[in-house]
Amino acid sequence: MKKVIYPGSFNPITYGHVNIVERGLELFDHMVVGIGTSIDKDPNTYLKDRIRLCRESLESFGDRVNVVGFNGLLVDFVKSNDTRFVLRGLRTLTDYDYEFQMLEMNRQIEPSLEYVLLPTSQKWSHLSSTRVREIAALGGDVSPFVPPCVSEYYRDKHAIPD
Repeated sequence: MKKVIYPGSFNPITYGHVNIVERGLELFDHMVVGIGTSIDKDPNTYLKDRIRLCRESLESFGDRVNVVGFNGLLVDFVKSNDTRFVLRGLRTLTDYDYEFQMLEMNRQIEPSLEYVLLPTSQKWSHLSSTRVREIAALGGDVSPFVPPCVSEYYRDKHAIPD
């Protein structure tokens, strides 16, 4: 059975992420969506909330997808999941440059790692979690960009109490 790790902050999970999961499962038998923390990003959505939202958003894939949180180095997380494959989505050339730097650094630490870089579907290539958070923070409707549970989460989070 071929297993892949799809790491990210998923803050929040978007339809672009769901598309990468769906397409990744055409290549791999099982996927572990690893929701990590990053020193470069401010996780406005707590890790436990991001895990819950990802699980709800990906439940239609059944037991082929497992969602877990992790702290620490990606290479250690990959090894702890008995695989050597990492899946990443690419929206732009900037994403490619970032991912290429990360994969080379990680392969210096663990040469057996193999990366699969999937271009995001054109329909979602403009989409980013950062823009979704900005729209939500300003009271906008994020439902065209995220699964319903995420849209509800932001709608409830920003609702003004009576």
